[in-house]
Amino acid sequence: MAGDVTGKRVLELGCASGVLTAQLVERGADVLGLDREPRLVELARQRLGGSARAEVADLERPLDVVPTGGINVVVASLVLHYIENWAPLLAELRRCLVPGGVLVFSVHHPITGWLLSDRADYHRTELVSEDWDWGGQCVTATFYRRSLSSIFGSLRKAGFEIDVVDEPRPGEAANVAPELLEVLNTQPVFLFVRARRGAVL
Repeated sequence: MAGDVTGKRVLELGCASGVLTAQLVERGADVLGLDREPRLVELARQRLGGSARAEVADLERPLDVVPTGGINVVVASLVLHYIENWAPLLAELRRCLVPGGVLVFSVHHPITGWLLSDRADYHRTELVSEDWDWGGQCVTATFYRRSLSSIFGSLRKAGFEIDVVDEPRPGEAANVAPELLEVLNTQPVFLFVRARRGAVL
């Protein structure tokens, strides 16, 4: 969904240990990865070996390390749902992007979040949790679920125009465990969005 990133300046939000960062570099992008966890940023720097920058940054604060109008593409893979209030971050991303620049992100699907909630009010943004089996160890992940209208309303209010909305399915050839593949191909798990920075707010 990011398209051809050759020669593009890409800002990656929540870069963690730099796996996606390295893939973007391999595709020809000039990447700045941000993560709030210093240990992960250090791992990313080791992985990248100077082929991209990785910096510590809190996405709920101004992104002072990113110049105004200095970014062509923002990539946020499964990170925005950890932020309760999107408005300040989206305003920062609009500032960072060139006119017509693109924000590409994935989040947990709103239906998935709704099923994890107490189902008292679909329209509120609320913290939900999910237990995962991580190599035989139970891990509890918490994230904010929000309605579809909240997702797209926030984007429009921040001056973004929606290009693509996708509910991806990996297909039968994916290198995924069969039981997970069945879930990913038959249930709403992720929502992918590409939005363009509009010319006027």
